[in-house]
Amino acid sequence: MLAVIAASISVHSQTDSLQQLQEVVVTGTRSATDVRHLPMTVNVIDRETLTEQYQPNVLPTVIQQVPGLFITSRSMMGYGVSSGAAGGINLRGITGGSGQLMVLIDGHPQYNGIYGHPIADSYQTLMAERVEILRGPASVLYGSNAMGGVLNIVTRSMHQDGVKTQVNVGAGSYGTIQAEASNQVRMGKFSSTIAAQYGRTDNHRPRMGFEQYGGYLKLGYNFNNHWNAYVDANITHFNASQPGSTSSPLYDADQWITRGMVSAAVENHYNKTSGAVSLYTNFGRHKIDDGTADAANPTKRYFRSKDALMGVSLYQSAQFFEGNRVTVGIDYQHIYGNAYYTSKETGEILDTPNKQSGKSYRNEIAGYVDFRQDITSWLTIDASIRLDHHSVTGTEWIPQGGIVIRPIDTAELKAMVSKGFRNPTMREMYLYPPSNEELKPERIMNYELSWRHRLCAFSYGVNLFYLKGDNMIQTIERKNVNTGEIENYGAEIEAAYHIDDHWSLSTNHSFLHMKNPVIAAPQYKGFLGANYHCFRWNIVTGLQYINGLYTTVGDNEQKKNFLLLNATVSYQVMKNLSLWARGENLLAQSYEINLGYPMPRATFMAGVQCNF
Repeated sequence: MLAVIAASISVHSQTDSLQQLQEVVVTGTRSATDVRHLPMTVNVIDRETLTEQYQPNVLPTVIQQVPGLFITSRSMMGYGVSSGAAGGINLRGITGGSGQLMVLIDGHPQYNGIYGHPIADSYQTLMAERVEILRGPASVLYGSNAMGGVLNIVTRSMHQDGVKTQVNVGAGSYGTIQAEASNQVRMGKFSSTIAAQYGRTDNHRPRMGFEQYGGYLKLGYNFNNHWNAYVDANITHFNASQPGSTSSPLYDADQWITRGMVSAAVENHYNKTSGAVSLYTNFGRHKIDDGTADAANPTKRYFRSKDALMGVSLYQSAQFFEGNRVTVGIDYQHIYGNAYYTSKETGEILDTPNKQSGKSYRNEIAGYVDFRQDITSWLTIDASIRLDHHSVTGTEWIPQGGIVIRPIDTAELKAMVSKGFRNPTMREMYLYPPSNEELKPERIMNYELSWRHRLCAFSYGVNLFYLKGDNMIQTIERKNVNTGEIENYGAEIEAAYHIDDHWSLSTNHSFLHMKNPVIAAPQYKGFLGANYHCFRWNIVTGLQYINGLYTTVGDNEQKKNFLLLNATVSYQVMKNLSLWARGENLLAQSYEINLGYPMPRATFMAGVQCNF
């Protein structure tokens, strides 16, 4: 099997200048920094890669490009929430499903204020300029929920004067439709991006429909060469149904979900200093029918929740002398959540099994300092510390340190140690019978050694990591307690080869050992494929192999293995018009990611894209 995988490849036809540009990241540090001077590992997925397979959501592309990262799925379109949901993001055995991995939009946290986890259907390609993924704890900059790493969506901006409009429409298997339109304008100091999205599908099982509406708006203004400001907003609403597992079918299990975010920022950029102050909020309104096993006796209530996270972020980075960079920042967050039931018949609020009693909000304030120094042209040290105070769980110190050695101009050896933590969620402390108001934060320590080397058109990287955690929250005898442990170690390998103007090759592999296995963390994940571009044709293929994917753990432990082949072909009919077709699971594999939720066999989409 490895021989088959090794013969396959993924391609990104990029110029040398673009490859150089990708070395600059904002995740892992608050200011734009050459990743070769940072001790952590950061992957960058640019917009060309995000859009070349015509995926409406960024996550299917992210799972292909990042070793060690896996995302659960259950259908052709729509991750959903609540029972039977998918979209859990797992990195090195640390899962976003319990709030241990954070999704950011322009560095601002995005998660459900009650349950603490990201909402996968909210992360639409229409707003993304690129996605940066930091593998390993990022709590020193982003606090709680960044315990296992962060996925940062950097939003789109128009960089040259003019107007660009794009419309993309497609349809395919199971009545699936996807449509997206965007318009970008830049006129001198002013810029704007506006985009809208619609998608729907019947999916491959009865009672598994999905429909989604989304929109994004960003307005920017450059006061001068040193100061700029922007405001942006994103809104997503989806209606989803889920039929239950094959062994326990459900009827009327429906969800009506609205998620949104708004932010505003003022940024400064000088030769030796840069920084920003930003205000942000992300919010949600959830209405859920949990469904019933008896179609003749529908449920009599809806579960409802409202949540919001509002915050202020202030940071400034300065260079005091040659090779030095110091960043100082302050974060404040106000987290609100309220969960309750309502009667279907009357709409009145019903008794809800929670202990919130006035504790439906929390406050968190933190300050951090990051110090980076080039000792010589080939040696950089980095040290960071964060003091984080939470209104319920108290104060936490988060240290991080690393070293980068550049023995040659085209290679880096990196070593780092970092701490991650996660405060218990409102659900774990106050909602439902297992809740426990005495819970403490979860903590892990991560140790990492990596090597990266670029040789003209070929590049490769190797990561070794070991992480150990305690105070993990588990449910024991119907009560949430801090008793769990994590001890994971593994290796990650990446390589890319830009053969010529037509062909490029890339591959990534991850190996994970878990002392205490968790669901949706494969022991091995490999991705390879090929991208061919010639004249008006562009072909993207990818082969992904998953081995040792846990679908249940404990006494009834189950693991799955599967091999997936995907391909996308596009043809430029004329300057402003392209046709495209996408096939997924072309080998028609029978497999499950969520236990009892079989994935579709081969599916197909085709569409048209107009640019003007």
